[in-house]
Amino acid sequence: MGERLTETLISIVVPVLNEEATIASFLRLLQPLRDKQVEVILVDGGSQDQTKKVAEPYCDRIIDSDKGRARQQNAGAEVASGDLLVFLHADTLLPVSFLDVLNRFEKTGYQWGRFNVSLSGSKWMFSVISFMINWRSRISGIATGDQAIFVRRSTFHLAGRFTDIPLMEDVDLSRKLLRISKPFCVRDPVITSSRRWEVHGTWRTIFLMWKLRWKFARGVSPEVLVKEYYG
Repeated sequence: MGERLTETLISIVVPVLNEEATIASFLRLLQPLRDKQVEVILVDGGSQDQTKKVAEPYCDRIIDSDKGRARQQNAGAEVASGDLLVFLHADTLLPVSFLDVLNRFEKTGYQWGRFNVSLSGSKWMFSVISFMINWRSRISGIATGDQAIFVRRSTFHLAGRFTDIPLMEDVDLSRKLLRISKPFCVRDPVITSSRRWEVHGTWRTIFLMWKLRWKFARGVSPEVLVKEYYG
């Protein structure tokens, strides 16, 4: 997997809510990184199941936070020891080149970055969707949470952290970071769950995602958009 960063500790911040069924298998894949002084911080948003108990053996820290990815990720960043912060969703898997990539990043002048993404499902359309997400991100400089955003700790605070909004917190952070630096774009993909696309329908989900992003760009409140997203 490559050597760890020799001077920079990495903090992986994982926001969770009611992930009892899958959190252990997800966290097991991160264990080799902990042997290389990468810390794993789990931020629970008020789970009603046994998420924290199941996750405890696999984390360096587990903390509680108010519900919401923006709040949870900010809370994790506050207690992180690392000079590099990685915000990772619990349904997203890092590539084996993870440490090598951050080694390269650390030696550049870039202040933040993100990975390409690949949807986990086997349908041919998921490959097309992944390509479009990556192409759009490279052109616009905007990253989503599914792309495992990573950022220098000092830059994260300089940008003002995640804005406390219920949706589009990743897009909003990308916009703020773009004022500081272009993103370091990693071609090696993270693998993220295609479950939402499979459950709600591929085309319906494509249309919904593009519509929400367009509305957000037009200034529609995230408090309004979140109702449409979960409705």
